[in-house]
Amino acid sequence: MSSPSLPQRFNLGAYLLDRHLDEGHGERLAVICGDRRLCYAELSDLAARYGGLFRAAGLDAGDRVLLVAPDTPDLMAAFLGAIRAGIIPIPVNTMLGGEEYLHLLADSGAKALLVDGALWPRLEPVAARAKGLREVIACGSEVAGLPSAAALLDRAERLSTPANTTADDVAFWLYSSGTTGAPKGVPHRHADMLAELHGYAEGVLGLTAADRTLSAAKLFFAYGLGNGLGFPLGVGATTILHSGKPTPEALVALLIEHRPTVFFGVPSLYAALLQWSAQLQHEAAAREAFCIPRQAVSAGESLPAPLIEAFRERFGLEILDGIGSTEMLHIFISNFPGRVRPGSSGQLVPGYDARIVDEQGGDLPAGGTGHLLVRGGSMAGCYWRQPEHSERIFGDGWCRTGDKYTRDEDGYFWHAGRSDDMLKVKGQWVSPVEVESALLEHPAVRECAVVGREDEHGLVRPHAFVVASVEDRDKAGLERSIRAHVERALPDFKRPHWIEFRPSLPRTATGKLQRFKLRQ
Repeated sequence: MSSPSLPQRFNLGAYLLDRHLDEGHGERLAVICGDRRLCYAELSDLAARYGGLFRAAGLDAGDRVLLVAPDTPDLMAAFLGAIRAGIIPIPVNTMLGGEEYLHLLADSGAKALLVDGALWPRLEPVAARAKGLREVIACGSEVAGLPSAAALLDRAERLSTPANTTADDVAFWLYSSGTTGAPKGVPHRHADMLAELHGYAEGVLGLTAADRTLSAAKLFFAYGLGNGLGFPLGVGATTILHSGKPTPEALVALLIEHRPTVFFGVPSLYAALLQWSAQLQHEAAAREAFCIPRQAVSAGESLPAPLIEAFRERFGLEILDGIGSTEMLHIFISNFPGRVRPGSSGQLVPGYDARIVDEQGGDLPAGGTGHLLVRGGSMAGCYWRQPEHSERIFGDGWCRTGDKYTRDEDGYFWHAGRSDDMLKVKGQWVSPVEVESALLEHPAVRECAVVGREDEHGLVRPHAFVVASVEDRDKAGLERSIRAHVERALPDFKRPHWIEFRPSLPRTATGKLQRFKLRQ
């Protein structure tokens, strides 16, 4: 059902922009990206022209357009302009290979592709093999032989009247990050982003038009789409976009230059920022940068308590950890300002409900560890062309997250790992998250991951992969130190049987740990 606060005839693309013009705020700054500054009136005009461009390219209501471009005002405008026209935009990962793009084009049945010119060499070899793809348009830099978005926008008729869509019509798609296999298409309605806007952006963060947001997560990621587009535009705030790689150095520079009030990161980035800031030449800049935001946020995977405490100790800044998903669009369980319990995912976001159930689907009491189910106004209804998987995940009105959780007596949720990550060691369940948190308390452990592995007797034991905070450490001595530490912190059956040092851990482009690669 659509949100009761929305009219039945509703268009998300128009709502996020036109409303501010109607209220007399067209000159308010909407987006900062490098040297570009666009106010709400300018962004609205650019989106309306992109809507006209897609219509002129022969796209009709319900047709799909794949967007492969870095975070820029043009990507925002193309996304919103397509929705305005009743066309379905699909922003996708900019770091994939050609065959992966072919899968997305073929699976989605996209009739058009908007691609940044610098990324075209990766797509050109496969685009001709995508059945149904009729139009390829280059944005950013021009490409010989392809129509240019800049030239087409100059000629495009401005789409002044939004398509006659309803709150329950599909507005856009996202693709799941593919942590366990091929990405799956997740259609979202016009109403979905508004549910997260009211529940999380306003209900948890207290976001207002006076805020500026900066997100390390990109717009093709559900987390980044809310952070960098839906939330700031929803309240009339300013979003700061970064089209490059979100390195500690780049983000610290953006913080100092543009002074965002809310910063969105992921656990691996907060770990990298701590390591980067520990270097003498970077310490002053990092301290200046993190005096600026009023709030920091983390999602994508569980943020270990030692990272939260180390960040707060160094910078005096509280990080709100939470859990979200592509299927739910954004965060549905979160810590709240002033009520952070390090190591927990927090409490329910307003407008959301959750259950923790056993293997038979029965509700567990407080303290029981089981499967997390959630529901709320932003929940998708299915996966594209995967009816069996859709029925298994969404079949009874609840979204099965694939996570194991415990809820305490105060309503805080504690992550115990993915459902297929739990280890049965010596007849007892072991949460990899608990072991990882213990490892991270060692000062020389920057990152770590724990998976199950069979020993020479075929028995499952914890296998820890560790990224050391200093690369040239004596690994044998460091391993002895880590083992001594976990002996004090964990019972015998939870301690890593193997400790393997790696220069980095395998992650998706959105920062999520790919445990299945470690198991291989």
